[in-house]
Amino acid sequence: MKNTLNYKGFIGSVNYSDEDQVLYGKIEGIPDLVTYESTEVGDLIKQFKISVDEYIESCKHFKKPLLKSFKGSFNVRIKPEIHQKAAMLATMKGISLNQLVQKAIAREIEAA
Repeated sequence: MKNTLNYKGFIGSVNYSDEDQVLYGKIEGIPDLVTYESTEVGDLIKQFKISVDEYIESCKHFKKPLLKSFKGSFNVRIKPEIHQKAAMLATMKGISLNQLVQKAIAREIEAA
């Protein structure tokens, strides 16, 4: 699993720049770019939490939604042979390929 931070329902990335010798990241899943950085892990976590709190307050102040909106559809690129097997499995189950993919994603989310 990718290195991430979690706070108040927000996910933050964690990266390292060898050139700058700094840890850095951004809040994921939001329509704005909010970043944080530090040279120490503990402080990076603190900076992430501060960034989340400030972002929440800013959204409240400007009456903006906190998270990106999702329309419920997206393109998925998979190997043709997997596509074929998935389509055949969906047919055998009597469901659409969309339903098969939705169920697989739901199972993955529940297992996390």
